[in-house]
Amino acid sequence: MRAMRKQPKGGPALFRLVRFWSRRWANPERPGAPSVHVQVLEAIDAASRRGPASITTVGEELGIDRSGASRMVNTAVEAGYVHKAASNDDARQVELAPTARGNDLLRAARAWQQSMFERLVADWPAADVNQFARYLERLSDQTVIPEGARE
Repeated sequence: MRAMRKQPKGGPALFRLVRFWSRRWANPERPGAPSVHVQVLEAIDAASRRGPASITTVGEELGIDRSGASRMVNTAVEAGYVHKAASNDDARQVELAPTARGNDLLRAARAWQQSMFERLVADWPAADVNQFARYLERLSDQTVIPEGARE
């Protein structure tokens, strides 16, 4: 009797990866690396694709409430990674943007992320690596919160 080929289970595999990397996404080669600031910078970058980044949109990107987002943003501001300014449209609102130091940190974090990806797939055929990278980008692009779909 032939063994049945098991159908791949993408969901459980995805969440195993999320659990693994959620504990490691700061650069372990740089102890004390400001991973919380990287999270804020990534959230600002993602939110700014839809318009000006704010504390509310950072909270939405991170899946946390406004007060938690405010604390994280304020810590990043104090560390010199984020600039906070009154909105031109509504002075009661603030707009967030990375500082030059924040952009440097985000570039370094993304370089480390890319190097980790390359290490993980180092023994894969180039065509598989490229296809997998395209699928990851496609999945990531689909996770952006669409305008009007706020919960």
